[in-house]
Amino acid sequence: MAAELFPRADRSTGMDPLDTGRARQSTTDPAPAARTTARTAWTARTAWTARTARPARTATAWSAGLLLAAVAVVVGCRAAGVDAYTPVPQLLAFLPWLLVPAVLALLLAVLARHRALVVCAVVVLAVTGWYVRPYGAGATHPRGPVVAQLRVLTANVEFGQATPDLIGTVRREKPDLVFVQECARACSDALAARIPRADYPYRHVVEGDLAHGSAILSVHPIRNSPGIPGELAMPGAEARIGGRAVRLQLAHPLPPIPGGIGSWREELGLVRAYAADSRGTPTILAGDFNATQDHAAFRRILDAGALHDSARVAGAFRTPTWPATSPRPFGAQVDHVLVSDDFGVLDARILDFADTDHRALLVRLELHGG
Repeated sequence: MAAELFPRADRSTGMDPLDTGRARQSTTDPAPAARTTARTAWTARTAWTARTARPARTATAWSAGLLLAAVAVVVGCRAAGVDAYTPVPQLLAFLPWLLVPAVLALLLAVLARHRALVVCAVVVLAVTGWYVRPYGAGATHPRGPVVAQLRVLTANVEFGQATPDLIGTVRREKPDLVFVQECARACSDALAARIPRADYPYRHVVEGDLAHGSAILSVHPIRNSPGIPGELAMPGAEARIGGRAVRLQLAHPLPPIPGGIGSWREELGLVRAYAADSRGTPTILAGDFNATQDHAAFRRILDAGALHDSARVAGAFRTPTWPATSPRPFGAQVDHVLVSDDFGVLDARILDFADTDHRALLVRLELHGG
């Protein structure tokens, strides 16, 4: 009876029968083997994921780096005050939109888990955002009483194609001064035929084909001047407004097309020389500058003549005027009315014309007695 309750150890193995049963059970239980297989599979998957993720992160980091490099070059030129060469001047015209690739580069850098690129992206974003701010003073500083109010319209009518809209706007808005660029012969003929001399008795029209013609129309007496030499006509005049002599100058330098950056820079330099010569006298310098505030050549014009961009002063800062086919806010503000401190700026409006790649700019000014 005791032998059945307490079985003796197996003489052949020397093991207790209970232990022998447990050992036999452990050798036949599949759980430990399954767990080992699962760990092996997990380790293999992890290694495979690491091997495949590493090239993906590398490619992502390279993409972020290339985007950052492109943006940094353009923004670096803006910070250094140079327009450099193609494609920098063209990209500078759209500087605010460089925030888009900069943000994309930041996201890619985060995905790539590349700390250095993340820091660089944040710096590039901050510098780009800094230069998106308006350039120059936010107000003019006229002295003396108001001696005249006047409205100034500038319009690039693209080879004269937008002449009907120009004439309709002149009749409707009745600006005191009108600056017209790319006024081809058909445009100058239409201005002579459809805008009565009684309304605009004073004119300086330079006839030319396609983009070469230009015109200044005035309700105030003007004395024509040769203006600024250039490939496209840039006539000038001196007006008598409110008892003061006011220098008028149309601007239309060549555009910064590839292969033509030197000519663009040279003609903007001539505009700058005019502005510097006019410093200290009432001046209106208006037209299609083919440049924005992000171009160093344009900022030098403002600084040389102590001039103010009317759109910036009136709160229409960076409202695009070109290309007109792009929906707002896309595009660049290349059409400007620059004024000296003798003028107060009341408002500025951007007008859409049909059949031209530019929008027109209409500003309302007050001339002070000084």
